[in-house]
Amino acid sequence: MCGPDRRDLISGTSTQVLLWRLPAAAIVASSLLKDSPLKAGIWTAAFGQMGIACLLNASRCGRLHCYFTGPLFLLGGGASLLRGLRVVRVAWNRIGLSVLLGWLLLGRLPEKLWGKYVVQVSGWE
Repeated sequence: MCGPDRRDLISGTSTQVLLWRLPAAAIVASSLLKDSPLKAGIWTAAFGQMGIACLLNASRCGRLHCYFTGPLFLLGGGASLLRGLRVVRVAWNRIGLSVLLGWLLLGRLPEKLWGKYVVQVSGWE
């Protein structure tokens, strides 16, 4: 278990801004763009970066919500890529709202119920 120390990427303000807040701001800002390859690229890259950062943080320190939000963000990135390639016909706002609602639920509820970090059980290695 890592606790709120240097291993938890969320505990560092500059790291949190670079890995999650800037990509989220890019998604919000680009939501004003019309359907375009640029919008698809921004959303795919931003969701991908946030998803990979969450999975890294989950494996690095056991931050509980990262186990849920990592795959959620990667699904958002995949949906954005498929939308940009016109493989699926789902509205951009549906992708954004789905990820936002998922983040509100999966990013907050597990830690309220079970704490911030996954308890590491020794002897399972």
